[in-house]
Amino acid sequence: MSSPSSTRTASPPRSEPAATRRASPAGRPRRAGRRSALTASGFLAPFAVLFLTMMVAPICYAIYQSFFTVRRAGLFGGAQSTEFAGLSNYADAFSDHDFVASIVRVALLGCVQVPVMLGLALLLALLLDSRSARLRKSFRLTFFLPYALPGAIAALMWSFLLVKDLSPFTGPLSHFGIDTDFLSPSWVPVSIGNMITWGWTGYNMLIIYSALQTIPAEVMEAAALDGCTGWRLAWAVKIPLVRPALVLTTVFSIIGTAQMYTEPAVLVGARIPGVDPKFSPIMNTTVAMDVGGQNLAAAQSVVLALITLVLSFGFLKYNQRKGAMA
Repeated sequence: MSSPSSTRTASPPRSEPAATRRASPAGRPRRAGRRSALTASGFLAPFAVLFLTMMVAPICYAIYQSFFTVRRAGLFGGAQSTEFAGLSNYADAFSDHDFVASIVRVALLGCVQVPVMLGLALLLALLLDSRSARLRKSFRLTFFLPYALPGAIAALMWSFLLVKDLSPFTGPLSHFGIDTDFLSPSWVPVSIGNMITWGWTGYNMLIIYSALQTIPAEVMEAAALDGCTGWRLAWAVKIPLVRPALVLTTVFSIIGTAQMYTEPAVLVGARIPGVDPKFSPIMNTTVAMDVGGQNLAAAQSVVLALITLVLSFGFLKYNQRKGAMA
């Protein structure tokens, strides 16, 4: 006969309250998520502060200043007052012939210089990525060196190379009957475009070359098995796969062209007679600031920023639609 203790069935283990069971597993992910969010916020905070103080705040202040004007009572430091001007500064900006001419000048220069620069960058990247390339590190460094040189120093160097009496190019060209002044008013846009192309081709080449390095080896092997080699491989496989890098470099180039300042400003500082002191929109805005027209300069800056935004964003949307249709 068995004892009562041997026949007693084992009772199920006491379970925790339902609220405790629900809170324990769910609470840990929530706390971990909060810690991750706080950590990410801590790393982003310095950048956010700098971005707000150095980028957003000046832009907002420029927009604010563009709606006001300063009235002066006398010619020699008389009383002055700030008045709301509405859109009059923007009307003055578009009626300023020099400002509109500088926008057209830089836009025409960019339409020629940007495709030439990116075409050279793509060509150099494809040559470095080819199987028959030798000394890739040396050539990559050589192509990138012009970008490492500060823009002001590069422009000053080119100003000596292009002056007619000092240039090493005018002598050989004169033997062929070509007597050209590369710093004459008609040649100045070409010379400035040459400076920009020389300085930024290596930078864009490095971006495109990095994109080429990410192409899977299986894709290249499959193309080789199909008989796709050489320039056919570059045109049919490599260039379509690095299209995002080409879009990125084009957007950067559009923004950089709109912000053109260093090269023409150095030529103006070198007293080159063929260079207009208002060659680019930023130079025009700087001149307006120097003569006390800070409100007009603010309006011109806002107009230039909007043009740059429309061009770069429009190019992105165009490529997105083209990619979706493809």
